[in-house]
Amino acid sequence: MELEEFPKEIRPYIFPKHKGNQIYRCLACGREYGLEKLLYTCPSCGQVFLIYDRDFDQLKKISGALWRKIFDYRKMASIPALKGIYLYHEFVGPTIPPDAVVYLGEAHTPLIEANSFLQKKLGIRFFVKNDGQNPSASFKDRGMASALSYINYLIKGGAVSDILAVCASTGDTSASAALYASYLQPHVKSAVLLPYKKVTPQQLSQPLGNGAKVFEIPGVFDDCMKVVEAMSERYNVALLNSKNAWRILGQETYSYEIAQDFEYDMVNKAVVLPIGNAGNITAVMSGFIKFYETGVIDALPKIVGVQSQHANPVFRYYASESKRREFIPVTVKPSVAQAAMIGNPVSMPRVIYLAELYNQISGGQNVFVVEVTEQAIMEWELIANRNGHIACTQGGESLAGLVVAQEHGIINNNEIAIIDSTAHALKFSGFQEMYFERKFPSEFGISYKSDLINAPVLVETENTDNNFISETFAQQEDRSQRFIDISARAIANALNLKPKELL
Repeated sequence: MELEEFPKEIRPYIFPKHKGNQIYRCLACGREYGLEKLLYTCPSCGQVFLIYDRDFDQLKKISGALWRKIFDYRKMASIPALKGIYLYHEFVGPTIPPDAVVYLGEAHTPLIEANSFLQKKLGIRFFVKNDGQNPSASFKDRGMASALSYINYLIKGGAVSDILAVCASTGDTSASAALYASYLQPHVKSAVLLPYKKVTPQQLSQPLGNGAKVFEIPGVFDDCMKVVEAMSERYNVALLNSKNAWRILGQETYSYEIAQDFEYDMVNKAVVLPIGNAGNITAVMSGFIKFYETGVIDALPKIVGVQSQHANPVFRYYASESKRREFIPVTVKPSVAQAAMIGNPVSMPRVIYLAELYNQISGGQNVFVVEVTEQAIMEWELIANRNGHIACTQGGESLAGLVVAQEHGIINNNEIAIIDSTAHALKFSGFQEMYFERKFPSEFGISYKSDLINAPVLVETENTDNNFISETFAQQEDRSQRFIDISARAIANALNLKPKELL
């Protein structure tokens, strides 16, 4: 859609003019730092940052109604730099000029309403936000588009060169980091650290395919994270984990898209998502707060974070009495929600800060954390995919969390829920295969239900000697017809099909 086709009152806003005044602000000591350097933790106290726009109040001078029109019309514009997360440029990264934006097709993933069977089964209307349809097949691309756009901005300005981007990962972060870094070759190269034998083959293939240096560390994700943290403190590298505050900014767009898809009506809505390293729940809270403060939305939805019993430090924290709360990392156990198998989330300080702020603005508790079993995660993933979705095991975790939230009265059947499927189901197909073949290791604690197991059926036909060379054409044709007839009859019998009545 060409600019002259937009309404006159919208045209001045289609291309962003707000430059912002973004800074790093420490969550602990409050000290602020400029964006000229790559920073991840406060040099004064070691705490994590959030990025703030000192000129954010300027955005409040535009009415919420006008912002809604800007975003809706901007979505129709043919401007590549505004097609992804930077559709919401003023809220995400006003410091980043459009020519530095790295866009690989991320964001604006589909919001799919659950079919009637699932909605009747749960007794609630709900939708699945399928972030597996991002370029690297996970929600991580939102944050990487932001982080790599910032690095590209520094490269273009001559502030940095020959960047080595590093990250620890349970799989999805490494895939996304390697993809976005490879787009900026030769200026950016990437190295990823993965827990040995704890990443699916599909996820391992992605960074290898994008040319990253891949290092496998004996242990779990938390061990890999300690190594990359040490590297970022001692060497000149760009850290791409969610400790990087730019990652959080990009992931805020998950909230903005949900609001836009519901025509900015967030009354009686509840967003359910897995916690993992806690970057996503941080971003979702922050994004909705920004839209609320500028009048883009009139209500804050409920936020429900979900953790498995095998990796539940955030649930344990909020299960304690508020006056006695102390965050204690846990040693994780094997989980089918492998991407969320994190015992010491990097963004936990951000969660504590933003959950308190979110509840305060809401006028009461509006952020909740629930715990689910491994059995429920696996079963709900299988059930979701049998009903038209492309849910990963973390999507199963979200759906299991919605069920628990209903049981505890956190979400009622008068509300509309949005659950997060963070990655493409094919990334975690190995867990489905283990379930179908009844081969889960005992430490997962998974039992099997026959009605959820599926397997291919070999169609038995007559044996052949494969001696087609000596056969005449008529003999080969007869053999082929017998094969067709036997196969069709066997399949029809297996499906209990009745022959058509002859006219």
